[in-house]
Amino acid sequence: MDLLRRLGQFLDQPGFPWKTLIIGFGITQYVFEGFLSLRQYKILQQTKPPKALEGEIKQETFDKSQAYGRAKSQFGFVASLYNQVQNFGTIYCDILPQLWDLTGIWLYRYSPKGFTGEIAHTLIFFFTYNLITTIINLPISYYSTFVLEEKYGFNKSTVKLWATDLLKGQVLGVALGAPLLSAFLAIIQRTGDIFFYYLFLFGIVVQLFAITIYPIAILPLFNKLSPLEEGQLKTGVEALAKRLNFPLKELCVIDGSKRSAHSNAYFYGLPWKKHIVIYDTLIEKSETEEVVAVLSHELGHWSLSHTTKLFGIAQFHMFYVFALFSVFIKNRSLYQSFGFHKEFPIIIGFILFSEALAPMDTVVKLLMNILSRKFEFEADEFAVKLGYSTELARSLIKLQIQNLSTMDADWMYASYHFSHPILPERLGALGWSGKEKKADLKAKDGEKSSVVTGREL
Repeated sequence: MDLLRRLGQFLDQPGFPWKTLIIGFGITQYVFEGFLSLRQYKILQQTKPPKALEGEIKQETFDKSQAYGRAKSQFGFVASLYNQVQNFGTIYCDILPQLWDLTGIWLYRYSPKGFTGEIAHTLIFFFTYNLITTIINLPISYYSTFVLEEKYGFNKSTVKLWATDLLKGQVLGVALGAPLLSAFLAIIQRTGDIFFYYLFLFGIVVQLFAITIYPIAILPLFNKLSPLEEGQLKTGVEALAKRLNFPLKELCVIDGSKRSAHSNAYFYGLPWKKHIVIYDTLIEKSETEEVVAVLSHELGHWSLSHTTKLFGIAQFHMFYVFALFSVFIKNRSLYQSFGFHKEFPIIIGFILFSEALAPMDTVVKLLMNILSRKFEFEADEFAVKLGYSTELARSLIKLQIQNLSTMDADWMYASYHFSHPILPERLGALGWSGKEKKADLKAKDGEKSSVVTGREL
């Protein structure tokens, strides 16, 4: 505690140029990530597949994959610049203090009796800011879904469904965010300088609550879950779970095809009661043994305690973030640099602290991706030991073809951005000898799938 207090005093220097420093952080990160993207774009201009994929991927498929990768990269350049301009404008033009003052006026004039104080003001400010941000980002979201993904055959959504999802997200944000944000602020207000201990415990409770309530109350708002029908697949998955002593409670299929051609398989739940969810698109486009192989990889993460380790790391990260926040929460020079001279709202302090923490978050992201790629290799090896080497390799190749995924990657770009090894690396680790030549592997032209939620394949 004494160390944190002294650090807080050291950093709270009148006139310290926090705004310049944070803008500098943002621009530096933008330039660095742009540099990495340019390196990757050169890879996407190659005309021949990596040697490890020669004989596995047809030239036509490779060309389509490269075109799709370039299209995503070009869109990424525009979206990144769009976001950078937003962030710069918000900081440079003092949007935060202006919006705080405006929402304060709304609170004074229109709020019901008793709805006053910092917590009430923060709720109005936060949800107004979130709504504005959502509206500003609508063009990016629309283009990504209905232009880019539509062009390459991914999108299965409609404008109505897309708009409905956005509306549901906003309503859920208010319904769940209001009590959580209120509790966050109340804990800080009432527990003094040691608030970060209580926030840490509160965070753990929230995570456990989310694990329990998400599949019951939130997921059904967006997708339909149905029990997996009796048959060879269900028998195979249940046998795999029994073999590994995996506490399988329920085996479900989700209607992922409602929105996208992407597919996935994942598990969730408490340690003693797990649920496995398989996307209908994965079942449709894969052989039974390939789906079981995918799940052998996923359950490898559970058996090797990867999910437990990542959960533990996440808790440590949450604790150190809250502890460091205690250093900045009373930093008047930080507030004043951004136009807050009379009021020092907790939520503003947390937003500005998050901006100041950006360089450290970049390092954390790099280290976590390195660890994640290590875990992916270990989960693949686990599936090999279970006897699914060939099936997993076939599934990976098929998904790569259906998905038009990037076949190769610049090493710097992959190290920073990728949580999974690229296909040639995984096939090499699996000992794949290319027995399945010209592996379109029954994939239909124009169809594709990829892993988009949970722990990816």
